[in-house]
Amino acid sequence: MYYGVVLSPCYGKVERISIKSESRIYEWETLFMIKSQSGKVETVQTSLSGEVESLEVQEGDYVIPGMVLAYIKEDLFVTGSD
Repeated sequence: MYYGVVLSPCYGKVERISIKSESRIYEWETLFMIKSQSGKVETVQTSLSGEVESLEVQEGDYVIPGMVLAYIKEDLFVTGSD
């Protein structure tokens, strides 16, 4: 079993969470929207596909770069393309 981690790219506030715990995600799907300190909304995506093991933040939470947003139980096969 392999677990992936989704990390925050910036300082900011979680504006929207597009996934739910135990839901299925696919490569490059939008997972989180974070409003950075500069006011720009950052889209958080990942190259992982699999099942959401746990969400570590809620909408309205403040985050810092490198903070864990979610853990993903990875599929062992590639589902997307380049």
